[in-house]
Formats: sequence, structure tokens, C-alpha cells
Amino acid sequence: MEIYLDNSATTCPYPEAAKAVADAMMNCYGNPSSLHRMGFEAEKKVKAAREKIAASLGAVPGEVYFTGGGTEGDNISILGGARALKRKGKRIITSKIEHPAVLETFKALESEGFETVYIDTDEHGLIDINQLKSEINDDTVLVSLMHVNNELGTIQPVEEVSKLLTGKNKPLFHIDAVQSFGKLRMKSAVQAADMISMSSHKIHGPKGIGALYIKKGVNIKTPVTGGGQEKGIRSGTENVPGIIGFGVAAELSYRDFDRKIEDMRVVRQYLLDGIRAEIRDVKINSYEDERCAASVLNVSFIGTRGEVLLHMLEENGIYVSTGSACASNKKGQSHVLKAIGLTNDEIEGAIRFSFSEFNTRQEMDIVLEKLKKAVESIRKVTGR
Repeated sequence: MEIYLDNSATTCPYPEAAKAVADAMMNCYGNPSSLHRMGFEAEKKVKAAREKIAASLGAVPGEVYFTGGGTEGDNISILGGARALKRKGKRIITSKIEHPAVLETFKALESEGFETVYIDTDEHGLIDINQLKSEINDDTVLVSLMHVNNELGTIQPVEEVSKLLTGKNKPLFHIDAVQSFGKLRMKSAVQAADMISMSSHKIHGPKGIGALYIKKGVNIKTPVTGGGQEKGIRSGTENVPGIIGFGVAAELSYRDFDRKIEDMRVVRQYLLDGIRAEIRDVKINSYEDERCAASVLNVSFIGTRGEVLLHMLEENGIYVSTGSACASNKKGQSHVLKAIGLTNDEIEGAIRFSFSEFNTRQEMDIVLEKLKKAVESIRKVTGR
């Protein structure tokens, strides 16, 4: 038995995407920049994948650039956008609960003389829009926010943020959509943003490939130099098999989309209701309404240690997380859970359940049974 509830870390590839990758590796291995037939065939398939991702976004293909993943997309957007506008100002704004790919990039810009501002959030991770409004001034050149928080699932009001970014010296707006692409309709984000970064392996595609939307007319100073591929935005020979697989995954993610998301929300609610009914002393850290994506549920089991709970569930074939996989190798508590004001006990006992279209209510019955036993076992030891 395997019940996989760590889909915010990565997803199991669609069989169709995996097959497309393998086929491309064996039969479409030409360099897209080559002038011969094999190069042309590879270029044609890259173009087709670009069109699929653009259609999924509600953008035009010329606004989509392939990257090595979400982290690289964040870096290109933030470094490239801020450096391009540094003569206009050096104030850049983000929130306290962003992914390390954003926070570490902001720190790098601090060393270049940029003034960085970190916006507070409420107890479930929703940004303080009034604080953001007050921090935007004539020196502000870039705002970067995560569309869906990777630990809490909170959906940020990107349309509302966009309305604050106006005027002759309008700041660039970057959206980290790694957790929202394939989980939300993206039309409003595309209308709001100047740049949007996405990742394939979060939507049942291959690892090592991502995409970056850059609105027509937006010019950035890319930190990636080389042979000029992807119109100079991301130089380097294209990962053709990855790109093809990403295109397949993007197309499948948005096929029968509303039903899949509703099913996911039902499964999430079923687990949440069961936890409330079966296990005492829990704190729900995610929003329970439409302000949270259907894909994430964060719960603190007071009097337990999340890491111990994770491994006890793993012994029963159930896979969850204590937080962001990209920060799990670093010591210390989750910066996201600290930022929303949780106590040490609440942070210590936090578990993230992250769902995909393949999870079922029948699986959640098993999860609840094993989870209750594990929590009770740990609490006997801790005396809770």
C-alpha cells in the first residue's frame, strides 16, 4: 500500500508524460538549434510544447520561456527585473513566507544595495494588503509574491496586488506560481503579472524543467548568459525531452480541470473533518475556505513531533511532509510557520498533507486510522 500526500514536494508523473520523455530521448535527440532535419524536428516539438503551456496559462506562445525549473525562473525574474530597473529605484518587496528561491534571491540583491521589504501575513499566511500598499513608493521597482503558499496553501490576492502597482514608474510584478499552475485557473494571474514562474514536476511532469511567462513589452536583464537560446532569456541547450513531457503534463492538468479540483477539495475536506472528529488537540493552520488551494492542508498535532509522526506514517506506506522539501535539509524551524505566529509546540507538531487528483476518500480512511494511532502513541511518550 502506498498513499502519497506529499504532492507539493513533487508529483508522480503522468504515464503519458513519462512515455513522451522516453520517446523524445530515443527518437528526438537533435539539438533544436541545429540546421538539419533532426534539429528542425526537435525545434518543432519544443514549439508545440510551448503552445500547450501558453494555452494552459491563457497567454501567447511568444511570452513563454523554458527554464531549468521553478527556482531558476524565480532567479531570472527577480534578478533580471530588479537589475533592469535599478536606475529607477532600488526598493524591492516580497512577503515573509516566500519560498527560499525568492528569499535567498532577495538577500543576494541586498548585497548589491537594494532595499528589501518583507510584508507580514495573518495567522493563515494571507498578506497584509494595507502594509503592502503603504510600502510601495516611487523607488519600488519589483514586487514578488507566491500565488499559492507551498506550506499552507493560502492563495494570495494577486489581482488586488496588481491594482496597487500603477503609475508612470510602475513596479514589475513577479508571481511564483509553482504551487498554483495546474491547481488554479491562471487567467487572472496572467492579467496581473509581468512575470510568472512555473515548474513541471509539481504537475505530474518531469523534473528539471520549468517555464517562465514574461508579458510582452517587459524587458529584464537576464542573469543567464550564453548562446542566446529562449530569445536570450535562458541560454543553454534546451532540455527537449523535459520540455515535451512538461507540455503533455500541462495539457493533461487542465483537462477536465473543474471536476478534478472539486474532487481534490472533497478529499481534503474529508481528511480535515476526520482529523477534527478523531484526534484531540489539533490546530488547523490552513484556511478552510476558498482562500486555500484544494491541494494543501497544514495541521499541528500538539504534543507530537512532526518528524517522528512523518516516519511513523511512512512505516505504513503513507507519505507526508513537515514543510517545504526545498528547505528540509536546513536546520531550524519552518520560517513560514514562524512568520504566521505559531508557538514552538505548534511548529514542532506541524504536518503538511498535499493532495493530487489521484487521492481518494478511501485512502483518507486509512490515513485517519494510522494517523490517530501514531499521534496517540507519541503522546503517551510525551505525556500529553
